[in-house]
Amino acid sequence: MYQAYYGLTADPFPKEMEVKNSFKSKDFEQAFSRLEYLKSTKGFGLITGEPGVGKSFLLRSFTGSLNPNLYKVVYIPISTLTVSDFYRALCDGLGVNPSFKKVQLFKQIQEAIYTYHSKNVTPVIILDEAQFLKNSVLDDLRIIFNFEMDSKDYSIVILAGQTPFITQINRQTHEALKQRIMVNYYLKGLSRDETKEYIVSRLKFAGRSDPIFTENAFELIYSSTSGCLRVINSLARLSLNTGASKGLASIDNEVILEAQGEINITA
Repeated sequence: MYQAYYGLTADPFPKEMEVKNSFKSKDFEQAFSRLEYLKSTKGFGLITGEPGVGKSFLLRSFTGSLNPNLYKVVYIPISTLTVSDFYRALCDGLGVNPSFKKVQLFKQIQEAIYTYHSKNVTPVIILDEAQFLKNSVLDDLRIIFNFEMDSKDYSIVILAGQTPFITQINRQTHEALKQRIMVNYYLKGLSRDETKEYIVSRLKFAGRSDPIFTENAFELIYSSTSGCLRVINSLARLSLNTGASKGLASIDNEVILEAQGEINITA
């Protein structure tokens, strides 16, 4: 409804943002540069942040930039796994028919990674929602990716999780794994100025160059979302829908507050 009313040719705030022509914040650029560095060093990388700040978008952007002839991406989004389940998921991602015994699974994974390495292909293992990883899986991570007496890194392992994972990885029991983390970045979301730039750029991408949101509306959106991309998208979309339903030419604070009331879940 609001797309036609405001002269938009597409949804400016879709749930899954395309990588091409997307807004790149300073936070994103910093995190992406860390992952680029990880390509040269290999080993473990840690990406953390609150829900909705852009971790998934960052990972999609990074994996999309990789040459498929040089990198083998294995994405494991289910983190509530036993060690054996994790090994099987890793085998499946590496194209290996998993065995039933853990000791054989371990051997299969290491042989598969070494085979990729011998063909100049680097496996990129992404463990999403890392805050749900069991301690037993974390304990095995440093072992399964240990090659030549811990002197070589033949793969890239990215742990991506929400803020509580920082506390978990800092526990003394995980000190050995923590010491192997080559890059570490905490995504904070958009700044106040970037929030406005982001919304304006998305509207322009959808075919609208003339302003729709007032300056006060931009300020309220930022203060209401703390720069969280997912919430910004929801609030902006609902505000446009509310504005269109009321026949408003612009979106001001009152519209933002009304839309915010729809987002907040209350009894």
